[in-house]
Amino acid sequence: MTPSPTPVTPPVRSGSGVGAFLVKATGVVLILVLAVLLVLWGVQRYVAERLTPDPVTVASASLEGLREQNRLSAFAARFVAVTTSTQSQYGLSTKKTLIMPGMVRYEVDLGKLTPRDVAWDPKTSTLSVRLPPVEVEGPQIDLTQIREYGSGGLLTTFTDAEARLDEANRRAGQIELVRQAKAPPMIRIARDATRRAVERSFAMPLNAAGLSARVQVRFADEPVASDERWDVSRSLEDVLGNRR
Repeated sequence: MTPSPTPVTPPVRSGSGVGAFLVKATGVVLILVLAVLLVLWGVQRYVAERLTPDPVTVASASLEGLREQNRLSAFAARFVAVTTSTQSQYGLSTKKTLIMPGMVRYEVDLGKLTPRDVAWDPKTSTLSVRLPPVEVEGPQIDLTQIREYGSGGLLTTFTDAEARLDEANRRAGQIELVRQAKAPPMIRIARDATRRAVERSFAMPLNAAGLSARVQVRFADEPVASDERWDVSRSLEDVLGNRR
């Protein structure tokens, strides 16, 4: 018998296997790339959160620094009181004039500041600070510059009229110095000087940290215009409380 020919098997084309391998390899590469990008995004976000200065933290540190100063005196002024007193006794009279200069300081009790008095508005990058009222300290009398002028006479020679005149003039002089110091224009000047000092105290650390922020300072007893927006942001106390 004649043997039947052995069937010839056609060679297998390797194109389909290579294509499947490339598809799988591409999918693995894409997954790896996405994983790497996700990790990089997470690292970048972590670094940004840890290294980017936090305005609330910077403002809190500035607040504590101010409170440690206890009292801030950003302005002082010198005034002169001129008073005249008259004494009458036994049908006689005498008078005496006193010229008394004195120095008055305008202070703010920073120990009364609390985190509730400082608010941060992230939308406008504005730090709002509410200060206690300005207090008038003094007057400190310059005894070397006091000048007295009087008519003298028998009443001052034989009675204590001169001592009473001096006491009345000095008491009235101190009252007059305080009255001058508390005049609205002087309080306004003192507020402006204190406002600038406190604004610098908060703005300098913020700017040093690379934060562009505006500091707005007002006083608790300062009139607020009806169209002025104030305390619309969250105080440091609220912000820090939520972070705990």
